[in-house]
Amino acid sequence: MQIIAHRGASGSYPENTLLAIKQALLAKADGIEIDVFCVENQLVVIHDENVSRTTNGTGLLQDFTLKQLQQLDAGSGQQVPTLWQVLQLVNNQTLLNIELKGADTAEPLLELLKKAETQLGTDPDKLLISSFNHHLLQHIKNHRPDLKTGALTASLPLDYAAFASELGAWSVNCDKGFINKEMVQDAHQRGLKVWVYTVNDAVTAKKMQQLGVDGIFCNYPLEARSW
Repeated sequence: MQIIAHRGASGSYPENTLLAIKQALLAKADGIEIDVFCVENQLVVIHDENVSRTTNGTGLLQDFTLKQLQQLDAGSGQQVPTLWQVLQLVNNQTLLNIELKGADTAEPLLELLKKAETQLGTDPDKLLISSFNHHLLQHIKNHRPDLKTGALTASLPLDYAAFASELGAWSVNCDKGFINKEMVQDAHQRGLKVWVYTVNDAVTAKKMQQLGVDGIFCNYPLEARSW
């Protein structure tokens, strides 16, 4: 069962910052998950539509210019990074799961990845593109069928992992509150990986392992090894 650092090592460092991502790399996480929105056609790494929870600013992300956003403190003196900065930092060292949050993120991502593959040597096989917005995943698949996608769900569908299969996804990324043996078995029969979020204690981690899931998203990647 793989350990995916959720928003970097976000349990101990400010989430979705370069510091949290560096610490996840040091913890030798099997993957790192981050969230992206689009600001002035640039992909920025932040989880919420409102900046007040994760920075010292207040208000909606859409009301900020990129420059204004980067002047905010995202915790411990960290900036809100761009996806380009994260791609430079991770540099194929582990799998990077990019979760598309904003509805306008698919096209900028495709453009940026072309640039990253040319200029940074980014390995597309070391990327997983996920979203709750399955229209975005379909758009990605239509234009880059080689990219791995992860279909996110916060439910337990009647037909289990069929929706992820129809999207041509590589994984189905499930809420730990909506997962059972049948979902795991159905996904595996369809050739899908099952990754579960967000698992931050040893008891739940063990339960997920018993269910046979392939990976857990965890805010404490280093501690999760000892669990």
